[in-house]
Amino acid sequence: MENRNPVVHFEMPAEDRNRMAVFYSKAFGWKTQMLGEDMGNYVVVTTTDTDDDGMIKNPGAINGGFYPKNDEVPDQYPSLVIGVEDIREAMDNIIEAGGKLLGEPMEIPGHGLYVSFYDTEGNKVSIIQPTTKMQAGGK
Repeated sequence: MENRNPVVHFEMPAEDRNRMAVFYSKAFGWKTQMLGEDMGNYVVVTTTDTDDDGMIKNPGAINGGFYPKNDEVPDQYPSLVIGVEDIREAMDNIIEAGGKLLGEPMEIPGHGLYVSFYDTEGNKVSIIQPTTKMQAGGK
């Protein structure tokens, strides 16, 4: 099957990242890694094993992260991150399909270029152009 820009990551907001990490660790056995202020206090969440190159060992499974809730940021709900090969082309496609971009791509060190958008139904979704071996579609 050809690469169709797979869902590669999920994100969820957290009022208390420690409490949320403990909950998902106890409830589902997920592993968490707390990042510092330089990375926006993000929590990397591992739901499935990866190999030495960071590739998912179980096809169809994804990992994710928790980010701090912020009263000044709209639409903080669980969301998906879609892996794309060319972020600028994907951004053009989003606009042509009726979506609305939420800013310009930002570099996530060691991971890739990332930007969020609203789809035609008002759902907030994100895209990432990976810079590591975790390429869209596993390339």
